[in-house]
Amino acid sequence: MRPTRVAMGIALAFPLAFAAPLQAFAQPAEVPARQLGVVTITGGQPTSLPTQIPTTLEGVTREQIEHSINATDSEDALKYLPSLLVRKRYIGDYNHAVLSTRASGTGNPARSMVFADGILLSNYLGNGPTNAPRWMLVTPEEIERVDVLYGPFSAAYAGNSVGAVVDYVTRMPTQFEAHGKVGVAHQPFDLYGTHESYTGRQASASVGNRNGDWSWFLNFNRNDSEGQPLTFPTALVSAGVPGTAGTPVTGAVLSSNRSNQPWYLLGTATQYRTTQDHIKARVAYDLTPTLRASYTLGWWHNTSEGRPATYLRDAAGNPVYSGTVNIDGRSYTLGATSFNLSNEDLTHVMHGFSVKSHTRGEWDWELAASLYDYRQDMLRAATTALPGALGGGAGRIVDMQGTGWNTLAFKGTWRPRGEKGPHIIDFGVQRDSYQLRSTENATSDWINGSAGARTQAFSGDAQLLGLWAQDSWTFAPRWKAVLGARLENWRARNGQTANATTTVNHVNRDESFVSPKAAIAFQVTDQWLLKASTGRAVRMPTVSELYQGGISGSGTLINNDPGLRPEKSWTTELTAERDLGRGLLRLTAFFENTRDALYSQTNVTVTPNVTNVQNVDRIRTRGLELAYQAADVGLRGLELGSSLTWTDSKITRNDKFPASVGQWQPRIPRWRATAVATWRPDDRWSYTLAARYSGRQYSTLDNSDPNGFAYQGASKYFTTDVRVRYQISRQLSAAVGIDNLNNYKFWNFHPYPQRTYLAELKVDL
Repeated sequence: MRPTRVAMGIALAFPLAFAAPLQAFAQPAEVPARQLGVVTITGGQPTSLPTQIPTTLEGVTREQIEHSINATDSEDALKYLPSLLVRKRYIGDYNHAVLSTRASGTGNPARSMVFADGILLSNYLGNGPTNAPRWMLVTPEEIERVDVLYGPFSAAYAGNSVGAVVDYVTRMPTQFEAHGKVGVAHQPFDLYGTHESYTGRQASASVGNRNGDWSWFLNFNRNDSEGQPLTFPTALVSAGVPGTAGTPVTGAVLSSNRSNQPWYLLGTATQYRTTQDHIKARVAYDLTPTLRASYTLGWWHNTSEGRPATYLRDAAGNPVYSGTVNIDGRSYTLGATSFNLSNEDLTHVMHGFSVKSHTRGEWDWELAASLYDYRQDMLRAATTALPGALGGGAGRIVDMQGTGWNTLAFKGTWRPRGEKGPHIIDFGVQRDSYQLRSTENATSDWINGSAGARTQAFSGDAQLLGLWAQDSWTFAPRWKAVLGARLENWRARNGQTANATTTVNHVNRDESFVSPKAAIAFQVTDQWLLKASTGRAVRMPTVSELYQGGISGSGTLINNDPGLRPEKSWTTELTAERDLGRGLLRLTAFFENTRDALYSQTNVTVTPNVTNVQNVDRIRTRGLELAYQAADVGLRGLELGSSLTWTDSKITRNDKFPASVGQWQPRIPRWRATAVATWRPDDRWSYTLAARYSGRQYSTLDNSDPNGFAYQGASKYFTTDVRVRYQISRQLSAAVGIDNLNNYKFWNFHPYPQRTYLAELKVDL
């Protein structure tokens, strides 16, 4: 057995194997009651998730984050939850940190939903790595709690909930409070021809208070981060021309690509230095003792530089970036942009407003609106070869100003016989609207020049109108059922795809769908609970999937399909839960059948072949998830948590690309697991050891990439993390930690961070 498997087995086994025998020595602990699948949420701030639905709901509190997680970004709060993975490449990763769930890989961020206080953070302008949720609009210091609802089992959410719904609940003070934190990170990085160290610095401050009917909270955060190299110029050995042509160079690293073909890695092409500033303001006013109005303003500014480094040196030791080179007797031609430079300047603004009643009587309601605006979003990239490009020269400008989304929703709750009556009926109507505006222009100076001639442009609007209702019905003392349905109308408008000279206008679309939902729970005994949930989800194509492509010289679309069909999934889960007194053991079986899944692939049934986002006819997923959590087990102050997930996800029909039939769905491993143990022996110290494992996976639909440990590959991994926190005084605390303690080198197209050292100092007043 491989050493990593042994280590993972130990990490997973110790919570489950020793929990029951050691309970006899543990002190009693309070555990919230769990009845008929109703999830009891503790803490000062209410979740926006529908806790009445008897399905899987996991979460993590502010206290757990502080003691157990090296949290440099808000998405780190999800790090050890079952079956979840955020593809975070470096601290402050703002455009590729996508969320993966049970049956949705890291290439499908549109199959999950992320909210902060009910405000949509998910980016449904596209469904690729650059459309990650807007995690940066929440900082770790703001978080009060994070809740995750697995699966599309609530009628309150659109079909994007097919994977999971994540809700960040941020702080709202009941008295004066102030907080400050500074942190540093250090990552030695050794890969291919790169042997460097990268650092990061963070600082945050927050203050809040409650004065009568008013409450408010302000948070300021700055992140200055250096990430490791992410992309690498390459050349297949077989593509070289034998002979003596070209400048002889040394330094190229010979390796194998994800298909096990020999290739040379010539250097690094993208290594980001990013500086981010974040301001968040929340204000709430109690109009009456049971009616609250609240407003949220989020402002985020990012400047980043992407810089390359060549491994190639000529006979005099000078770096080589372009031209014809000769490597080991073969010549290769490097383009002007083989080593690319880029600068980004982004300012995004978020608004949220709501009026919500909380009588807990017969009627409650909420009116909510939000806006996410790409106030400024500009990428500048060089098309001039290095080293001259460092001083300017020709380039391109991509401007996405005017892009964004807005939401408007009304929700109501009717309790015919009060909160303890047999029926709780939720209903609502909502409208979500998305606008894509992307224009690329040439420029004579990629650093400071103005925009010249247009080279390409994409634009389009999409709107989703949903009407929904669901009834939570306790029809017998130990039984509860939830029945619901969601009616949706989807519209796509004003779609345009353009190149330098031609603009193609797309036909408007208008389609409607119904998605039923059902769940049931049976309290077998005081310790045993059985639950079952099922639901349909319809995930609409995003505006980028529809309109962002290309146009041939004859004016024909070549890279996009405005006629894409929506994804349609049926998801079911069956769960048994055992209340252990000081912990909870859960076993869940899950099943998903998806028609018309949206993936980029090659249509081999037409000549010439066409590669773009297409509908994959059918994907079938089934799996088992085992989760365990407990407190004060064996030792007072010991908290344990672990999960183990087995998944079988296969493509069962794909007429356009038959080679993919019977293959694994991309980025869905067969096995994944987490384990975390935190020991708090007293009020001052806490010690955490955690581990994560993910098995073999593929990036291609036909699984033609068997080598995951390569640039562009998707590898298995086993990583361990440690954290030690010390409460110096009532106001002051310090923590140190190491992520990827065992320095495992793993990939998800880009290389993940290697061993990273972290330290923080925090003051709470």
